[in-house]
Amino acid sequence: MIINIRVDHKTTDVITMEEVYGDLKEIFFNFKNKFNIGEYVEISTCNRHEFYIHSDAFGIGEVLESIEYNKIIVETGEDSIFHLFRMSSSLESLIVGEDQILGQIKDAKIKADKEGHLGKVLDTLFTKAIHVGQEVRNKTNINKGHISIGSAAVDLAEEHLGNLQNKSVLVVGAGKMGALVAKALAEKNLKAILVANRTYYRATKLADELGGEAIFFDDLNKFLPISDVIISATGSPHTLITKERFINAIENLKNENNYFEYDKKSIIIDIANPRDVSEDVEEIGIMLYNIDDLRGIAEKTTLERKKEVVEAENIIDYEMDLLKSSFKLMEIDNILANLRSSMEEIRQRETQKAIVKMADVDGAVKIIDNLTNSIVNKIFYDISQNIKSVACDEDEDLIRAAEIFFLKEK
Repeated sequence: MIINIRVDHKTTDVITMEEVYGDLKEIFFNFKNKFNIGEYVEISTCNRHEFYIHSDAFGIGEVLESIEYNKIIVETGEDSIFHLFRMSSSLESLIVGEDQILGQIKDAKIKADKEGHLGKVLDTLFTKAIHVGQEVRNKTNINKGHISIGSAAVDLAEEHLGNLQNKSVLVVGAGKMGALVAKALAEKNLKAILVANRTYYRATKLADELGGEAIFFDDLNKFLPISDVIISATGSPHTLITKERFINAIENLKNENNYFEYDKKSIIIDIANPRDVSEDVEEIGIMLYNIDDLRGIAEKTTLERKKEVVEAENIIDYEMDLLKSSFKLMEIDNILANLRSSMEEIRQRETQKAIVKMADVDGAVKIIDNLTNSIVNKIFYDISQNIKSVACDEDEDLIRAAEIFFLKEK
């Protein structure tokens, strides 16, 4: 059984998502230990936290489906697969059509493989999901226009400040999300674009690409008060920018420069999860926005791409049918492998009996071995073809009957 447990932007806001994530992990690890789950993939982004699990443990599906925890979604079987395909196609993203989720799914698969808990079933599933995402992007215009959370954040800044021309922008975080924001900003005629990151090399690399300036993370306070727009997108587990830090930064600049007066209407857009910026900065007149505030832009994007969404869903339905056939054949392969092993045991046992009786005949061992091997191969071929045909017809009763009939305990 394939199981998905998750919390995402569709069921909750960013604050609740932070709180529920701990409960989600606790639920997963409890079941991992109880049912000895060895095959799973975790996907964690600024908009979602998910676990994909494969397990044939008796009762696990029923127990998971009985979970009654606010905001946590549990899906099994085809529902969970359908969600993964929609996710890889960016239909489940806050910004429909964004490309980042496909890379995040690839990274999650690679990580699970390296850590040794990918497994054959989830390997097949995630390989297919990545293929579906690529097919949707190649055959539709779902991702045309380079829409991303980064560009949406820039649009939000323009909504509240007007044209960003001659504005100073500070990007905190030079990871994938920070890079998306910075690249969207680079298309504007800014006065300055500054990049801060804990690893200075990464800040320098991104700043060089954009024609901006990298700053040391320890110098962040010097630039907070003089930036018109601050966009924070780090992976920090703790809050980085607070009211106290901002006030201290202003006071330090005043002490260094007697002529400095803080009179900016600064805007901070926090697209990190967990959040980088505490809500109390609003108490000193700073406009603070987070991922939840991008929903208006997201809804507009979804409406504009309605036709592309329908085409993407048609591709997903087609690929779902193909995957179901693949899983059926995978299940049959296991049955056939066990059947072949069982037949080989019978062949070897009966061959040994015949060899004992014909030990005095020249060449008897080779003749009997070749004969019995040929008989088993011919019988097995017909049986395997018939069972595969039944699998393609999705006749579950006949598949189970074949398994019981051929592989019953001796």
